[in-house]
Amino acid sequence: MATPVKLAIVYYSSTGTITEIAKELHDAGVKAGAEVRLLKVAELAPQAAIDSNPAWAANHAATAGIPESTPEDIEWADAVVFGTPTRFGNVSAQLKQFIDTLGGLWAEGKLADKVYSGFVSTATAHAGQESTLLALYNSVHHFGGITVTPGFTDPHKFVDGNPYGTSHVDAQGGNPVDDVTRTAAGIQAQRVIKIATALKAAA
Repeated sequence: MATPVKLAIVYYSSTGTITEIAKELHDAGVKAGAEVRLLKVAELAPQAAIDSNPAWAANHAATAGIPESTPEDIEWADAVVFGTPTRFGNVSAQLKQFIDTLGGLWAEGKLADKVYSGFVSTATAHAGQESTLLALYNSVHHFGGITVTPGFTDPHKFVDGNPYGTSHVDAQGGNPVDDVTRTAAGIQAQRVIKIATALKAAA
């Protein structure tokens, strides 16, 4: 019997949208037969900033039990899906800081040949979803990783319309994560696991 794919979902979320998508990816990954770790990255903002936003404070408290990712989690994984809200069309500082801690693994060649993918949220439409995912994938190229995007490989992808990864417009909390986004997350998780499984078998 084949060894299950080891999938790490590593994310940063302030007000909870990315947390919800990460959980959807986790559940889809488990359903597809993977061994999945759901992991957040460390918060860099001061507590006063968190407390100033009720949604941020609520998500911070609600996710206190989710473990923080370490480089060892990335070394463990066959596939990694990174999640981040957009910050000026780019990756959040919190996720980028974690990625920057992976230099030791990179130097040892331990980030190469893994499958990587990404997901994102923005407050408004056309607010940098694609540019954020492309910026995230720049790091994957340096890793020597294998970028696996959902593409338009499933008819449902023409509904959400983002071939680069799962994305959601949350309208500052006005648009909860919906069935369109959940479906997109499921498609992405299945594709990541499918490709990672094939690579693992070939190795």
